[in-house]
Amino acid sequence: MFTDEAKLIAKMAPRLRKALIVDPTPASARLLGDLLRNISQGQVFTAQTNKRGLEIASQIDPQIMFVELSGAGVDGVDFARKVRRGDMMCRQAPIIVVTSTATAQSILAARDAGVHEFLRKPYTNKELVRRLEAVILRPRDWIEAVQYIGPDRRRFNSEDYTGPLKRKSDVRESSDSQRVLQAIRIIKSALPALSSDSAQALRALRAQAADLQKVGVGMSDVALVTEAAELQRILRDAAETGVLDPPAIAKASLPLLARLPKDDGAARGRDQVVML
Repeated sequence: MFTDEAKLIAKMAPRLRKALIVDPTPASARLLGDLLRNISQGQVFTAQTNKRGLEIASQIDPQIMFVELSGAGVDGVDFARKVRRGDMMCRQAPIIVVTSTATAQSILAARDAGVHEFLRKPYTNKELVRRLEAVILRPRDWIEAVQYIGPDRRRFNSEDYTGPLKRKSDVRESSDSQRVLQAIRIIKSALPALSSDSAQALRALRAQAADLQKVGVGMSDVALVTEAAELQRILRDAAETGVLDPPAIAKASLPLLARLPKDDGAARGRDQVVML
């Protein structure tokens, strides 16, 4: 058992060279820091407030972040939301919320802010390793939408099951087809946000266009690659010139939107595709 855990830690160590802990209680931060150093022998930075944590994150580009759910000057949900919606290099880095008083409401709020995992106090070294394994070795797809930014909130993917289908409703699309539909739904929901949240809308649109190009190449779908490339070109021009042209972006999106099933209602006004 020790050998297996040692191998696991060795795999994770390169992704734990720089960690940030945001915790108003020095003793609690020190305990977690010591455990992390024993696991990875990396650098651990600490902050006692959200403000200082965000400053350090922008300076050091941590590979992983831990934040207390609540405390004097610390709000884990607000911290995660600002990291995800900011421009820091670490905006996609795993965030683990640490707390001793988790409620269903706080867990949902943290999840919706883009948090990866919860670590409940008091925790053991084994429990910490399990959370690290989940975010480092079993990462979830990244969702870049408007209403939601963070790891895919659907923890369990039915595509992981390879056994016999037992229900008629178990007819499943290929993962590539699902990715295409999800990306186009996010595009559909991002277009109206160009007037209200242009920065994130553009970021979401560019991320989906790039993903569609990649998937299109893998599927040998020349039309999809071409359609996504045209949208990407319009978006790139907007980002480089600073001139936003919503009608042109909407027009370039039409061929992609036409791929949605006529009865598809997954993106009516919000990013429902990632709300599962």
